Amino acid sequence: MGLVQNGVRGLMLDMYDFENDIWLCHSFRGECYNFTAFQPAINTLKEVEAFLSENPSEIITIIIEDYVHSPKGLTNMFTNAGLDKYWFPVSKMPKKGEDWPTIANMIRENHRLLVFTSDSSKEADEGIAYQWRYMVENQPGDGGVQAGSCSNRKESKPLNSKSASLFLQNYFPTIPVQNEACKENSAPLADMIGTCYKAAGNVVPNFLAVNFYMRSDGGGVFDVLDRMNGQTLCGCNTITACQAGASFGVCKNITVPNTTPATNTAGSFSGSVQFTGSASEVPFPSLFVLCFCQILFKLFLNI
Repeated sequence: MGLVQNGVRGLMLDMYDFENDIWLCHSFRGECYNFTAFQPAINTLKEVEAFLSENPSEIITIIIEDYVHSPKGLTNMFTNAGLDKYWFPVSKMPKKGEDWPTIANMIRENHRLLVFTSDSSKEADEGIAYQWRYMVENQPGDGGVQAGSCSNRKESKPLNSKSASLFLQNYFPTIPVQNEACKENSAPLADMIGTCYKAAGNVVPNFLAVNFYMRSDGGGVFDVLDRMNGQTLCGCNTITACQAGASFGVCKNITVPNTTPATNTAGSFSGSVQFTGSASEVPFPSLFVLCFCQILFKLFLNI
């Protein structure tokens, strides 16, 4: 799968019952149609399984907008894709905003796949975590790219809630325009992350959801992620300045090119989240890039 090979570690997937199967489908009114369907979801899940099998130190998160009503449909599909052996159990997820296990622990336990659903009933029925119990999220679409504003979507708790341990930041317009992506994924992206950092009570997002992740004027999405992960993991201005075994804030003396400048200094995420121990022992998750996959998959050859 090109997305995960390029560094994407989270997938936002719309799943529907369709043609006696479960399909990826970007649709409306809770129904999948021939002209909105993409492909059977198990095809993508098998690619995720292949990646996890070949990369035993990697962790993937899948967030499902869930329109599947077939009994045990999702559970059976993940099992048939061979992903049940990587499943992070709901019973071990922090329920009240506590820390997650360390990345090293998740790798040792082989709990390297986190799956969340928008259907609250499936946590009890199928053991799939209900997204809004664990995660806060800002508005998707145009509401998530409005300069200077970062408010929670209606399903989510307030962004500064302490009872949810994960923060997903959406950053993509309602109607994706490929030619605008270079501009959107540059300085405006860094500015909006600063705005949402403040709105969440000086909390760095764990996940960043974007369209056209490879397009930018400068370093773009991955430049921003490197900077944020550096501050989160080791207190440095980029992940490449972190040193294994060094104390928090002790950084390599490297020059970081200003490829994605942030112009809104009032929304700067200049604070840091300090973890103890080495970077390999920090609590999950570090910042991952998510892809709004019902769009990205269709336009993948043009990314």
